[in-house]
Amino acid sequence: MEVASEPTRVQTLAQAGLTQVPPQYIQPPHNRPNHPSSSSAVPSITLFGLDPTRRDTVRTSMAQACRDWGAFHVTDHGIPASLLHDIKRVGLTFFNDSPGQDKLRYACDPTSAASEGYGSRMLEKDDTVLDWRDYFDHHTLPLTRRDATRWPDFPPEYRRVVAEYSDQIAALARELLGLISESLGLKTQRLEEAVGEFYQNITISYYPPCPQPELTLGLQAHSDFGAITLLVQDEVGGLEVLKDDEWVPVTPLGGDAIVVLLADQTEMMTNGKYKSSVHRAITNSNRPWLSVATFHDPAKTVKVSPASDLISQSAPPLYREVVYGDYVSSWYTKGPEGKRNMDALLLE
Repeated sequence: MEVASEPTRVQTLAQAGLTQVPPQYIQPPHNRPNHPSSSSAVPSITLFGLDPTRRDTVRTSMAQACRDWGAFHVTDHGIPASLLHDIKRVGLTFFNDSPGQDKLRYACDPTSAASEGYGSRMLEKDDTVLDWRDYFDHHTLPLTRRDATRWPDFPPEYRRVVAEYSDQIAALARELLGLISESLGLKTQRLEEAVGEFYQNITISYYPPCPQPELTLGLQAHSDFGAITLLVQDEVGGLEVLKDDEWVPVTPLGGDAIVVLLADQTEMMTNGKYKSSVHRAITNSNRPWLSVATFHDPAKTVKVSPASDLISQSAPPLYREVVYGDYVSSWYTKGPEGKRNMDALLLE
């Protein structure tokens, strides 16, 4: 794999002992995280071990969280806390303990958007302010995309942990889409059927300490372009979600807590009844932090539109139909900038 033109990794910059952030990482003033954070708290919903006798209670809580936030924690969902610990541990071991040249064996193609592997830059635009993070993106589902030889083999259990995590988190994503469907009065499988076979990516993001965190973002503000994202962060944390024009810190809860972020295709399928979550990652000057985001998307050929069951004379469609692959291409070439790609689909 060609690594001669590899961009400088953020971790390398942080380890060089810089006292100032390079200019390409400095956010414009209106995007900088130099404001008081909201004291609001992201909702937390227990799934009661998916106990069918508690489903009504869960549905009610989920409807409110999806309507008001588009983001919430779930607990008691059936995935062992030990597996959540393991996926964070192997990711942290790769970033902290693998030599730089070993990491570059897995470098993603810097000329191709969303290519699998180890990288630092996600968007195609040359004028984009860079995020203060490195990442490893894994293509995990469908199984025809899963090639574990493209993933690190250090620590030795890395590939096994990622594969097991992929399978269990996909099952939870299906459960959540079912509950979201039911909370709208739809049949359980309605949203999952509209999405079709999951195209799942797992992105482990590493945010090194930053000498000037007030000037940078670990990840710029955006909503995810797929259907539903499930995220875990370590005890340091740095995820924030936008609520009523205020940035709300998502405090790490530990244990088996998983953050659920509704993505753009779910907002479209629900005809705007539920909103996708605008979120970002901030940095700090003292401690690195790590997150594991698992994205569940339609195939690129799927046509996405508001569910017909939610359309009526009094509730006309808000969005035009889009081929999912075209939506993704727009997101990568134009950049996210909040939710401007969703706004472009609004009907007059």
